[in-house]
Amino acid sequence: MTITLDGASLTVEKLVRIARDGEAVELDPAALERIKVCRAMLEEKITAREIMYGTNTGIGEFSEIVLDDDQVQQFQRYLVYNHAAGIGEPAPVEVVRAAMAARVNVHAHGNSGNRPEITQTLVALLNKGVTPVMSSKGSVGACGDLAPMAQMALVMMGEGDSFYLGERMPSREALERAGIPVPGLEARDGLATINGSNVLTGMSALLCYDADRWLRQAEIAASMSLEALLANLKPYNSKLHELRGFSGAVRSAAAIRACIGESDLATGKIKTKVQDAYSMRSTPQVIGAAHDALKWAKSQVEIELNGVGDNPIFVPEDKLTLTGANFQGTPVSLPMEMIGQAITMVSVLSERRLNRLENPATSQGLPDFLTPNPGFYSGLMLSQYTADMLITEQRILSAPASTMSIPAAADQEDFVSMGMNTALKNRQILDNAHGVLGIEFMAAAQALDFRDFTPGKGVRAAKAVIRKHVEHLDIDRPLYPDHNAMAALVASGEILDAVEAEVGPLG
Repeated sequence: MTITLDGASLTVEKLVRIARDGEAVELDPAALERIKVCRAMLEEKITAREIMYGTNTGIGEFSEIVLDDDQVQQFQRYLVYNHAAGIGEPAPVEVVRAAMAARVNVHAHGNSGNRPEITQTLVALLNKGVTPVMSSKGSVGACGDLAPMAQMALVMMGEGDSFYLGERMPSREALERAGIPVPGLEARDGLATINGSNVLTGMSALLCYDADRWLRQAEIAASMSLEALLANLKPYNSKLHELRGFSGAVRSAAAIRACIGESDLATGKIKTKVQDAYSMRSTPQVIGAAHDALKWAKSQVEIELNGVGDNPIFVPEDKLTLTGANFQGTPVSLPMEMIGQAITMVSVLSERRLNRLENPATSQGLPDFLTPNPGFYSGLMLSQYTADMLITEQRILSAPASTMSIPAAADQEDFVSMGMNTALKNRQILDNAHGVLGIEFMAAAQALDFRDFTPGKGVRAAKAVIRKHVEHLDIDRPLYPDHNAMAALVASGEILDAVEAEVGPLG
């Protein structure tokens, strides 16, 4: 189904469908009309020689330099050239597609002043599968993601490189093969293409989607470990969490109850301790707090996806040109800092349950390190080492980038969000989290093999999926293939899909 970009209705889920699934997009006809009206106003102002930042002036420290008529026509080309100054490997195709869709949605408001051809070309690039090559690093997250977005703008002149049909090639060739005309850049077009935090916002949107699926799997993994550790289930009673009032904890406890439901543990057939350790009974409060944080971060990301992130901003109905800082990435990057920290926090909780599964002092009678022949075999002892290394890296990456501003442009741009750093490190944090949770899943499945009772419906579904990818560890074997298989399994969401097919949505 085609997704209409109208400046107001773009959600994280729609952006994922565009970025990952290649879903077609269209520009809302009313949005196209707004773009035309705004462009007409801009051209009137250019003819009247009204001073407008980045249109007939230089930018940054050069904003006080006024351009003559000939320079106005050439300036956008050189603006894009000098901003295409990134470094590093190309950003993933899904990130670039997310940024392009987000930029179209900014233009759809009719406040950016670009020609309609620029927006329509972005739509054509998305629909025909031409993806500009963007360096992954170089943005400081203010004045927009200028360096990567400038590489996108190069395509508007038939320059730079693009991916097309799985192949990297010169953009002009990709455009010709896809049947997309080169629109060129006229007054204002270049800056209107690059001056927004669309890359870091697109990355954050994709991460919000993935983090939600990861948190739901963290609840499944917790359910498996809780069953294997013969947990007291009173801490998951809905009334307990309703009395405190945090919606995330209420939701998390319900998800765990759903996974454990119909088990011998839930029906009281198994004797349990009066009170368990924090890593067991605090799970709804901790994962619930992460859910609440993610809900806020996602709302901020969607405000940005549907807002006017540009500079200057033109208001045709009032004949106004407003300069400001709506490109500033902080409204997105600050909440996303918390998401990186939340994922790390929940990973720590996962590792603590892993420790209880392996430690003979805390495992409620499970074999030492989950091996039937401890001493001769070491079982999953080293799996904990791997999880610990991943978590240490997560902790390092959880240091906030939002406090790391370094002034640039002769102090004209003296506070920046560093939001691209936030987006990049969050992806690394989540990649590590896939590994940490995968190891807990593997250990919990191993532990349940030693228990002689019927686990919950959701737990059984999860264990069945795990056993399709990793066998029971009877005698020691190299574990790195299992670790990598489990990390990939968590990233795929196959466990989540199987469990939700059995017990219903976990949120």
